[in-house]
Amino acid sequence: MSGRVGKPGTQASAGDLLELVRSGRATTRGALQQATGLSRATVGQRLDRLFRAGWLREGAGGPVESPLGGRPSITLEFDDAHAVVLAADLDTRHARAAVLSLTGEILAEHTGTLVIEDGPDAVLGELGHWFAELLEKAGHRAHEVCGIGLAVPGPVDSDTGRVVQPPIMPGWDGYDIRGRLGRAFAEHAHGAPDVPVLVDNDANLMAYGEQRTGHPDCSAFVLVKVSTGIGAGVVVDGRIYRGVDGGAGDIGHIRVPEGADALCRCGSYGCLAAVASGGAVARRLAEAGVPAASGSDVWELLTAGHPEAAALAREAGRSVGDVLATVVTLLNPGVLMIAGDLAGTPFLTGIRELLYQRALPRSTAHLDVVTSRLGERAGLVGAGALVVEHLYAPERVEERLLALGV
Repeated sequence: MSGRVGKPGTQASAGDLLELVRSGRATTRGALQQATGLSRATVGQRLDRLFRAGWLREGAGGPVESPLGGRPSITLEFDDAHAVVLAADLDTRHARAAVLSLTGEILAEHTGTLVIEDGPDAVLGELGHWFAELLEKAGHRAHEVCGIGLAVPGPVDSDTGRVVQPPIMPGWDGYDIRGRLGRAFAEHAHGAPDVPVLVDNDANLMAYGEQRTGHPDCSAFVLVKVSTGIGAGVVVDGRIYRGVDGGAGDIGHIRVPEGADALCRCGSYGCLAAVASGGAVARRLAEAGVPAASGSDVWELLTAGHPEAAALAREAGRSVGDVLATVVTLLNPGVLMIAGDLAGTPFLTGIRELLYQRALPRSTAHLDVVTSRLGERAGLVGAGALVVEHLYAPERVEERLLALGV
């Protein structure tokens, strides 16, 4: 079977060449010829279009490609300065937004109160205002934006960008998030172009951001976010696994025996989120006379070393670990990452206690259980990466080059 790039029976496109350069698999003209089987002239024509679009640039000289010596080859680089991406990560009571470069560097960032129960029209309208201010802060103009990525705390149909029956997002079910956020950006940013808006679940995008930046060689990666609710993001072979309609990873609504009498926000009894989420731990602390109303309050108590918060977090971790034993046995991941308000030592200790007790030794023999590296920025980085991978996918590059007239 040929290892050359391109669909069987077709020649490699300009998009295929860009992908080879972006991935680092081929970064000189000679390497591109070898990887694709294209002639020198055809490679030159394809690259010329990418140069004219401003997507490629020449870098420093690379190693000499000929054993006979000669001039060093000129390397090719993806030019990440030709556009920027906007990204936002919504939680139940606050949000984070940023301007990012095409390689994921955060150029400007803002965190503030944004209550998801206020509804999509108000929340997305305010995000549009934040985006306009952030662009100015970053020293970029609206016409430089090539796309917007948004992480939300609910299941998302990736084809439509609409949330589907979200337990903690009242009023958002089926709402046209893409259209409203695009209009909000245009309303607040002078000269804003009509750009694609991509929406996905927050745990999915956190997993995508963490896997790409910290564990790019891990072919099966799972991230579990424990905050107001509990959700998991799964990345397999470098792609987010969403299931048939965006519901994959919703482990917070798996029934657990210890939660038989616990009412979940989804309306059912016995869900994992009803007994082991940040919100559930906050409720139990409040019942014991400790002021706590949310997962972020629990995080502050854990950071301060509060003993009762630590004990309850460890207990919650055991409940989550029991469920994760099944997840690990099913998916056999190389990395299991814990993120969110409870992702500290007590919670992680509880997870490990039950996970290693219940899962088969073979399932955990090559498993690393770790905490988040990107922290609260993971969703932003993942949302930005989602936009970039969408826009610069080989099949989409040709459409965009034609639209640019090159």
